[in-house]
Amino acid sequence: MGIVYIAGAGCGNLITEVAKKLINEVDVIVHDELLGEKVIELIENSKAEKINAGKRAGRHRLKQEEINELLVKLAKEGKKVLRLKAGDPFIFGRGGEEIEYLAKNGVKFSVIPGISSATAAPACAGIPLTHRKFDPAVVFITGREARERLNWKALANLNATIVILMGMSNLREITKKLIENGKNPDTPTAVIQWGCCNKQKVIFSKLNRVVEDVERECITAPAVVVIGDVVTIGKEVSEFYKMFNF
Repeated sequence: MGIVYIAGAGCGNLITEVAKKLINEVDVIVHDELLGEKVIELIENSKAEKINAGKRAGRHRLKQEEINELLVKLAKEGKKVLRLKAGDPFIFGRGGEEIEYLAKNGVKFSVIPGISSATAAPACAGIPLTHRKFDPAVVFITGREARERLNWKALANLNATIVILMGMSNLREITKKLIENGKNPDTPTAVIQWGCCNKQKVIFSKLNRVVEDVERECITAPAVVVIGDVVTIGKEVSEFYKMFNF
């Protein structure tokens, strides 16, 4: 019996040393699609077998159930498998579903955390998710299938910074629901596209006009949305912020 390493590749090129080491030690790498350029280069230079299991909105190379079964199959062949996921595997990365399936099928695994775009992308835009002058909490939501499970009224009235992952295709609906349920339409809002990458692009807006600004600037996925007064800090420091070349 082999083993499966569930690892985060980090936001952009922010891969950990442990994940980087595993890339060169395992037999098979089952990787996501939205990885930084330098991470992709590391994978390409590895001697391991490579399997692209990338999932984009409406375009899935493999369904999640197929990925689960593949990981079990490879491990039962005695292989060391690296399941390399964008960001952190446990922040909207379905890592939880994968370890449940592995355990159910008697496969040993390890988890190597990654740096989630939920926190890294705002930081690379100069936006501190916590600040003593502003909201005392942070809420992470997914813009996809969980929309109907959210208590929109509670979310809109909670004094918390809201961070949205995978929300670009539903941004109009999300902002509409927040405003309808009591969120101030003038709440500062930022969108960070390709966070922590050389092609990163950031727009600063307001909740009630961010959709129009996104369309005008041709901002598409992958992008992280931040809603809250902390966004004003990013806008204030933007003239002096120089992103590190990760």
